[in-house]
Amino acid sequence: MTETTAERLNAVRQRIARAAAAGVGRVPSDVTLIAVSKTFAAEDIRPVLDAGQRDFGENRVQEAQGKWPGLKEDYPDIVLHLIGPLQSNKAADAVALFDAIHSIDRPKIARALAKEMDAQGRKPKLFIQVNTGEEDQKAGVLPKEAGDLLALCRDELGLEIAGLMCIPPVEEEPAIHFAFLHKLAGELGLKELSMGMSGDFETAVELGATYVRVGSAIFGDR
Repeated sequence: MTETTAERLNAVRQRIARAAAAGVGRVPSDVTLIAVSKTFAAEDIRPVLDAGQRDFGENRVQEAQGKWPGLKEDYPDIVLHLIGPLQSNKAADAVALFDAIHSIDRPKIARALAKEMDAQGRKPKLFIQVNTGEEDQKAGVLPKEAGDLLALCRDELGLEIAGLMCIPPVEEEPAIHFAFLHKLAGELGLKELSMGMSGDFETAVELGATYVRVGSAIFGDR
């Protein structure tokens, strides 16, 4: 029998709970599950909403604009997370639509967000994305530059940064990168960690993730 979306969602929640219990001093409520709905249409998302899920993640501003305003009208307590790279010319749209932005990775983006947040009077939760694998093709600030970017955000721009985000290299053991991000966040005085996806979110939870971004394990294959 084919699993329903609600059943897959419940299974992910149970796995998060077990992983949290395996961590030191953690409880399931320490971890927020972000259901990654990129490429899925509004009709695919509604069953997940009806099952009680409220935090969702999208990779692209333009795609999100096409489906989330209507869903937010029907489910006003939705929390929408931008988890993909952000271009500065989309900063205004991102601030208007998203409740959290996980992908600050350079000063230009930080400045654009600060300008729009001030203009719109909105304050989405903000994360700095760290390129823990130092991959040329991947977004994210280099680890050695994360402190400088954080200082710019806080001291010059007045942005409140909640934590760090990473996407480990696909060919490397994710636990190494999760442990590194946890250590870096501690050194920078940040408490939130956005890390872990469908294939490795349990490891991320055990290593301190406070947000996990899970798509295919909930929605099925794209």
